Amino acid sequence: MVRISDLDIICILKENARTPYVEIAKKLGVSETAVRKRVKNLERKGVIKKYTVEVDLKKIGYEVNALIGIDTKPEYYISTLEKLREVKEIVKLYSSSGDHMILAECWLKNSQELTKFVKNLEGFEGIVKVCPAIILEKIK
Repeated sequence: MVRISDLDIICILKENARTPYVEIAKKLGVSETAVRKRVKNLERKGVIKKYTVEVDLKKIGYEVNALIGIDTKPEYYISTLEKLREVKEIVKLYSSSGDHMILAECWLKNSQELTKFVKNLEGFEGIVKVCPAIILEKIK
């Protein structure tokens, strides 16, 4: 009997969420039914929360993918997160520890739009520091 782990399935689905169960089963040396049951169980438990797409930004007219570190005065932290949640250019928003309190992944048309966007963020009440970094290439 071949033992497969949930992580084996998750790794394959992270690479391509549309991988058919039959193909996953073949890679792992188990039945398609076993894979189907495992995936359904992972979804039911909330381990797999959703399936997503990876976008080639340049092909839809976005030249800049930026990761922006944001620091706030402590009393403005929650209200800033709530405001940032509504900003259309921010595609992912994280609360973090380390160099910055908040990390925002942003899609922007060009560097001029990035400059304007950063200046706009700096104008938010309570924001004390905005540190943009342009993502050049996704490695993994």
